[in-house]
Amino acid sequence: MNSATIILWLIAGVLLLFSWKDGTETVKRGGTLAWETTKQNALLILLAFIIVGFVNILSPDELVRTWIGPNTGLLGILLAEIIGMFLPGGPYVVFPLISILFEAGAGFAPVITLVTSWATQSFLTIGFELPFMGWRFTILRWGMGLVIPLTAGLVALLLWG
Repeated sequence: MNSATIILWLIAGVLLLFSWKDGTETVKRGGTLAWETTKQNALLILLAFIIVGFVNILSPDELVRTWIGPNTGLLGILLAEIIGMFLPGGPYVVFPLISILFEAGAGFAPVITLVTSWATQSFLTIGFELPFMGWRFTILRWGMGLVIPLTAGLVALLLWG
């Protein structure tokens, strides 16, 4: 069991204790909502782990080091921003994928750029953003947002090489 699992168990335990103080009905409602969320997302999470497993096997370390390795400089940061835009899914998919790339030899600055690009520029969000926020907002946010991952990557490159 890793530290993230321990922390999540602690948070779940504390929340269970607080809900128990409010009575058994609160515990039942919380348990029901937890089970419904699990049913809705179990297949998605299973598929994410299958993808991560195959990416781990199929991603050649030399290719990763060549394109987004620690010595790729600005080119690696630019490529990492583009890759980050195309990463699919939520954190349960993206962080294991990025972790595999990091273990395969991706540099620190490109990894910072990948995470930041996915968080700010994911193409998957456009389908949700456009209907609610409109074209003008989406284009402006994207235009300004392109600078953020590059800046994060460059700062990481300057500070930590």
